[in-house]
Amino acid sequence: MNPLGFDPTMIAARIAGAVAGALVSLAYMLPKGRREAATRGFAGLASGLVFGGPAGVVLAQRLGVVEDLSRPEILMMGAAAASMSAWWSLGVLARIADRLGRGKGG
Repeated sequence: MNPLGFDPTMIAARIAGAVAGALVSLAYMLPKGRREAATRGFAGLASGLVFGGPAGVVLAQRLGVVEDLSRPEILMMGAAAASMSAWWSLGVLARIADRLGRGKGG
């Protein structure tokens, strides 16, 4: 298989994992407004699509489940983890920026 070729199964796994990661994160750390939700959602999807493969491989190796999972499952797991990480990181940074902004006369 050509690593740069178009494989619909792998693209679908990336998208599903990235969306799942963003949705799970939404349940735990709600955004304060539409703008924050859009920003964090886009960042979660983008990072899940871009970093899903490497993150999935690293997680599968650390958990020792490489032989037990298929390539799409590893990719979906990595995309979800990358998406969740981006969502949470941006949420924490938004909260810190909000507190720092209020502390200086805001």
